Amino acid sequence: MVAPSDNWIKPPSTNSSGHTGEGVIIDIGTGDGRFVYQSARQNPDKFYIGIDPNTRPLEKISEKIYRKPAKGGAGNVLFIQAAIEDLPGELNGVADEVHVHFPWGSLLRAVAIGEIEVLRNVRRICSTGALLEVVTGLDPERDRSEIERLGLPPLSLDFIDTVLTKNYAAAGFKITERGILAASEWPDFETSWAKRLKGNERRPITYLIATADDTD
Repeated sequence: MVAPSDNWIKPPSTNSSGHTGEGVIIDIGTGDGRFVYQSARQNPDKFYIGIDPNTRPLEKISEKIYRKPAKGGAGNVLFIQAAIEDLPGELNGVADEVHVHFPWGSLLRAVAIGEIEVLRNVRRICSTGALLEVVTGLDPERDRSEIERLGLPPLSLDFIDTVLTKNYAAAGFKITERGILAASEWPDFETSWAKRLKGNERRPITYLIATADDTD
């Protein structure tokens, strides 16, 4: 599908030719790769790519994917070592879905304040009409130091409507849905970080869903 390079954890070889038949899904800030791995096992006709600048948490999952499917292998998975600011050009236009779940650091800042140049980098890897899902879960007390360090405003619906909608549009995305869920309404996310955060009553989920506009 795409040419390998030195910063790619190559997927296992496979004789199947149908792994991208139902789309390519990219998870930015994939962490330990749990979301990518579990989703790939459940949807064998989709191809999943997990991206993170830190590959150490991916060591266990990246070993699993090489096994036979009956023993937990997943031939429809690829992991890439890269930051959101430096996504490989080989990914240009390939994504049918992009997910950013519970980001931290510079990735959190980029999606939470709508850094246009960084979001344009995400738009670059999307096909026209691709789905972008961003999910954050910040505790205003426990995460105060990180919020202050990154200069994040409260992620209210008003902020999404007045600031993020404009910034995402400038980057080529149209926000089609947004919302805030209480801790009691948290859905199940196949990420280790989400499972640790779940249950904190002061940590609501803020989410937005956008589509990649035609840039021509």
